[in-house]
Parts: sequence; structure tokens; C-alpha cells
Amino acid sequence: MVAASRVVAIVPCNNIEASLNFYGLLRFKRDEKSSTDDYAILSDGMGGFIHLSIAPKGWLVPGKSPFGIYIYTQDVDDIASKLGERLAHQPKKQPWGMYEFAVSDPDENLVRIGCEL
Repeated sequence: MVAASRVVAIVPCNNIEASLNFYGLLRFKRDEKSSTDDYAILSDGMGGFIHLSIAPKGWLVPGKSPFGIYIYTQDVDDIASKLGERLAHQPKKQPWGMYEFAVSDPDENLVRIGCEL
């Protein structure tokens, strides 16, 4: 039998509380038992995980971040409504077969949220 595998994004941040609040809007909650002051493990309760890690001082410059994360969910419209004015555009059908939108987290890491059409 082949063991299951899982990939988890480690997202750098400058302010863990601001990032926790943002990813909370995306339905991710902190696992208090496994987190520290500078590292937080989040889960959406449906198999999705994100790790937040405080970046070394000066390493993560908002507006110049090369980092991104894609979150697959069937709740695209509901999450978009919670983000309100943070969205550059509402979710839309893309030619590559996804219904999605993009938003920046507090450190301007790219976050795409979508589902397959």
C-alpha cells in the first residue's frame, strides 16, 4: 500500500496576528498546541493546512514578495464576500478551467482561491 502524502505551504509573514486574522477569513484556524509566537500551524478542518512563519527582519518586503499560495475550495463566492474591498475583482471563470479570484495577504503574498469548473 502506498502511504498518503500531503503538501503544506509555509507562508512567510512580518506580523503573525495580522496574518492569522486574514487567513481566518479564509476559514483557517490556528492549532494552539502546535504553534509558537513566531510559527503558527493553521487548518481549515477539511485537510487544508498553512504554516505561518515570521520572516527574518528585512527579508520579506511587502509589495515585493515572490511567494504565493493557491487554495482550492468549493466556497469561492462565500470567501470572496468576506474579503469585500480587498478584492481587485470578483471571482470569475478563467480560460484554464478554474473559477477563481486573487487577493494579497497582509504582507502582499499572492493568494489565489478557486475551484475547478
